[in-house]
Amino acid sequence: MESRLKVLGHPVHPMLVMFPVALLVTAVLFDIVDTVGGPDFLGEVAYWNITVGLVGGLLAAAAGTFDLFAIPTGTRAKRVALTHAAANVAVILLFAAVWAVRLNADSRAAGGALIAIEVVALAILGISAWLGGELVDRLGVGVDRDANLDAPSSLRSPATTQRIGEVR
Repeated sequence: MESRLKVLGHPVHPMLVMFPVALLVTAVLFDIVDTVGGPDFLGEVAYWNITVGLVGGLLAAAAGTFDLFAIPTGTRAKRVALTHAAANVAVILLFAAVWAVRLNADSRAAGGALIAIEVVALAILGISAWLGGELVDRLGVGVDRDANLDAPSSLRSPATTQRIGEVR
């Protein structure tokens, strides 16, 4: 199933997701370093990384929605895509909550509770990123006209246990 939203022949959603992922991961790292005694400006930089990461995440979500609606109902790809989308919504909401708390605070630095929320959001983001990889690499969503939208999970497939050099 090829992507419905392309630029110069390439699907837009996978091109956009790298920016919010990188910005949000970096924000959490900066917040952790700031909290353990790093330079004071890191909390401010982390806040702005979250700001731009949220905007990028919303743009990536909009692009991903085009592909989500094009996936046929009743397929494994649709179930994986819905889980991927729900996880990303949770990530956006958690980081938006952290952003809102820091918006009018005296200091843009995060404390222990906010960092804990960020770490939980990153864990969910990691799961969602794996699901996105499963959609593209295993199921061919957005990249392969002849995709197998019901391919088994890459975690359960005999291909994962295939020895190097062995031919199936």
